[in-house]
Amino acid sequence: MKKSRFTEEQIIAILREQEAGSATAEVCRRHGISEQTFYRWKARYGGMTPSDAQKLKGMEDENRRLKKLLAEAMLDVSALKDILGKN
Repeated sequence: MKKSRFTEEQIIAILREQEAGSATAEVCRRHGISEQTFYRWKARYGGMTPSDAQKLKGMEDENRRLKKLLAEAMLDVSALKDILGKN
């Protein structure tokens, strides 16, 4: 996945700038983003504080790690079943 130019804290600051009364098109132009990107960020980070965004990122990382562990365990089980099935 492509790494964003903006951190979660910066994204939340941009969203708050628009909520403070600036026009969406003006905020997007000033920060060099498309309106589609702005609304995607708003759907994901709307109403969050920077600490909430950090917690979300930590949970996503932990979830990714746990999914990887589960996949590896399932591969091990499958390999053991294959070996036992041949005997």
